[in-house]
Amino acid sequence: MKNLLSQRVQIVPPSGIRKYFDIAATMQDVISLSIGEPDFVTPDAIRRAGIQSIERGETKYTSNSGTIELRRVLSDHLAKLYGIRYDPEKEILITVGVSEALHGAMLATIDPGDEVIVAEPCFVAYKPSVVFAGGAPIVLATRVEDDFQVTGAELERALTPRTKGLLIGYPNNPTGAVMSRERMLEVARVAEKHDLLVFSDEIYDRLVYGGEHVCFAALSGMRERTILLGGFSKDYAMTGWRVGYVCGNAEILGAIRKIHQYIIMSAPTMGQAGALEALRHAENDVREMIRSYDQRRQVIVAGLNAIGLPTFTPRGAFYAFPDIRRTGLTSDQFCEKLLREEHVAVIPGCAFGECGEGFARVCYAASMANIEEALTRIERFVKRQK
Repeated sequence: MKNLLSQRVQIVPPSGIRKYFDIAATMQDVISLSIGEPDFVTPDAIRRAGIQSIERGETKYTSNSGTIELRRVLSDHLAKLYGIRYDPEKEILITVGVSEALHGAMLATIDPGDEVIVAEPCFVAYKPSVVFAGGAPIVLATRVEDDFQVTGAELERALTPRTKGLLIGYPNNPTGAVMSRERMLEVARVAEKHDLLVFSDEIYDRLVYGGEHVCFAALSGMRERTILLGGFSKDYAMTGWRVGYVCGNAEILGAIRKIHQYIIMSAPTMGQAGALEALRHAENDVREMIRSYDQRRQVIVAGLNAIGLPTFTPRGAFYAFPDIRRTGLTSDQFCEKLLREEHVAVIPGCAFGECGEGFARVCYAASMANIEEALTRIERFVKRQK
């Protein structure tokens, strides 16, 4: 029989996260610090808005672009937070999470052979999204010594005549790094000099501790060359609602909308109702979640450092990224042994790119009680590796 699978799907490996879910599912008493999902239930007002939407019979398709009410309020929201405004009619598209937004953005802009620089460590879908669009992902490794930030000099060195764009995600999954304004401006100057598209995944934009989130598109001269990706899953504890968005200039958004029309049609109607309520009335809930995550962040970073696993201080998202090399184990070995022996699930850093080897991603979107018990188990495990 002929090979039934496309080359592009064959060269993309399965997600490096799924293995640990599968093992954990066969075990009892597992503390999971693996999944990148808020442990909060979606705020009550948002849940009610979704239910009321269904009860009103709003169960049909919306506009391909999403409800105009949501797009207008989102435009105001971005203008208030970051001083950048998008035309709700032509420059905002509501998507099925940021994953669809990213996939659509790549398909709309990348031709076979185009190179996209991908800053690693990064979310597991970044490189596959480039490959599925026919492009070539070029890794730009960030380092703990630079606080896992992209530098202008490193970006310059990664460029080739085939480079079309740069894909970044800050606040970062898995490191928790936040890009400073100074570093963002370095990247912006390189993007302008070499006429690069910038795909900026800002799904964790509100989850920043003791600093500010810099919206890349809001930097001088960057609006027209930036595809801004965002959503409601992380900031508003709405992962299962599957509502994201993509913003950009009208030409690019028109192309992404065309792909969205054929693949998706429209994002879930009741999910959009929930997202609208989130933007209108959930600010206090967001602030309370940030406060709680910040407390957990401080406990887990202090705990991992005390155990002897040097841990970069995350400034955003809800992940810590401890250095596990002192154990003498690879990232995969560390995570599998920890899960099997102490029933604590974390994710190997190599799942997020080769430069993540020697690290593990530890998600602190878990209860304080689970975090404290997990730290006790991790300490016991690490002592046995000496």
